[in-house]
Amino acid sequence: MAELALEQTMDLGDYLSAFKRRRGMVLMIAGLVFVLGLITAFIWPPTYLSASTILIEEQEIPAELIQSTVTSYAAQRIQVISQRVMTRSNLLEIVDKYKLYESERKRQTTEEVLFDMREDIGIDMITAEVMDPRTGRPTAATIAFSVGFEGDNPELVQKVASELTTLYLNENLKNRTEKAEETYVFLTEETSRLGEQISRLEAELATFKEQHVNELPELRDLNTQSMQRTEREIDNIDTQLSGLEERKIYLQGQLALLDPYAGSDEFLSPAARLDALRTEYIRLYSRYSADHPDVTSIKREIAALEQETGYVESADDKRARLQVIEQELSVAQKTYTAEHPDVKRLQREIAALEDDLRNPPPAPAQASAVTGADNPAYVTLQSQYEAANTEIRTLKEQRTRLMAKLEEYERRLLQTPKVEQEYRRIVRDLTNTTDRYQNLKAKQMTAEVAQELEKERKGEKFTLIDPAILPEEPVSPNRPAIIFLSLVLALGAGVGSAAVRESMDSAVRGAKGLVSVLHTAPLAVIPYLATEADTGKERTRKRVIVAAVVAGVIVILLLIHFLVSPLDVLWFRGMRKVDNIVGE
Repeated sequence: MAELALEQTMDLGDYLSAFKRRRGMVLMIAGLVFVLGLITAFIWPPTYLSASTILIEEQEIPAELIQSTVTSYAAQRIQVISQRVMTRSNLLEIVDKYKLYESERKRQTTEEVLFDMREDIGIDMITAEVMDPRTGRPTAATIAFSVGFEGDNPELVQKVASELTTLYLNENLKNRTEKAEETYVFLTEETSRLGEQISRLEAELATFKEQHVNELPELRDLNTQSMQRTEREIDNIDTQLSGLEERKIYLQGQLALLDPYAGSDEFLSPAARLDALRTEYIRLYSRYSADHPDVTSIKREIAALEQETGYVESADDKRARLQVIEQELSVAQKTYTAEHPDVKRLQREIAALEDDLRNPPPAPAQASAVTGADNPAYVTLQSQYEAANTEIRTLKEQRTRLMAKLEEYERRLLQTPKVEQEYRRIVRDLTNTTDRYQNLKAKQMTAEVAQELEKERKGEKFTLIDPAILPEEPVSPNRPAIIFLSLVLALGAGVGSAAVRESMDSAVRGAKGLVSVLHTAPLAVIPYLATEADTGKERTRKRVIVAAVVAGVIVILLLIHFLVSPLDVLWFRGMRKVDNIVGE
């Protein structure tokens, strides 16, 4: 049985025999499929493509000097521009202008027609490998792109492609200019708003400082120092008051031991002593300041004697004494230089008298309790006692003022932490707003320069380097490919149909057929003997096949000649390509 199974398997001869039996079906079906493929290839309407190439040029001025406000990637900008170009209004305008899709518009809606047009428009990016300045790594960058349009009319295809190219160029220029302008306007508005905010904060800060002029945090150290100085002054006054109180007690004791009416020649009269003290006051005032202890002491003693005697130097007396001193100064200036001590002393005395004339002393108070005393010692002690009282009153008044100042300084220091919080907030807001303003001001200036850059067309721009031309040959259909595919399909269909028909045939042919049916080998095989009639039919069949092949070749050549290109032209093109290949 194993031998029988091996004999039942088909070999190449069996396949050839089956092909001979079914060759008519194979040729008929293959020819039919091939003819349909040829018809499809040559009746398929041609599609023409016209495209223009646009180069993306970098800005003329280096980006390190002027930074453009349009910083997006080229591919992204092209996509945005495409969305603006392929709007409904733009496409309908082109369709109406060039009368496109007339047959489609009769049976389709406007949206369907626009969809077909968008499908016919092609945008192809042209990239190159460049070095990314941010990462330092090579990356693909868009350096150019093409805008194309497909259609069945070469002239319309070229016009529409040129129209689309113009729209892309204009839209890019418009987009960059508008973006630069919008950026500048936005920054200008923000800068103005921040400027107004700064003015408001500055006014708020000024008002706050005016309300809390002595409680500001930057015055904390000054207030502390002033308070410490005031405390020291109070301590000094307290020390002076203690000394004066002791002196007052001492003078009271001395006055109690003297007789106010016991005259003596050992002492000057009050009037004479008053004149001497006035002269001494002028001398001391010319040497020291008005706040000097000696000056203030002798001034109080003069006031006490004036109160005692009831005599006050009039303004006329002071002017007369001033004239005498001025005459002495005039004589001294003729004799000595301006740096001489006598000249400077006389100038200081004149200044002291002029100050007294400008600021006359107050009118003397009533006379003391003891009037008419003629004891010089008593009068002197009494004047000293009165001077001490006057100085004590002055120091106490001064101490009262200092205590008030000390309390004020303490209040300021206590208020400073509360004021500091609000003050710091205002200053912080002002500082932050000022920083933002300066930053935006710098960006505004950059945006202004970038705007001028775009207006002058010095920035990145689209340059048309290859305009759309009239297409000479269609881009589709690919007739050679269709013909080749038809040939392949024809052979497949013919062989496949023959194989199916052979598998469905139950006739017994040959020894292998008998073995498969009888399960036993035949004793002998008588071959088929062809007659003259069979031989004639075979010759006729061969002639028909040859004629059909020749006719098919002639038909194909004629179709190529009339529908694709003349055969002589194709021949010369082929020979030119062969020559180019051989030359290389």
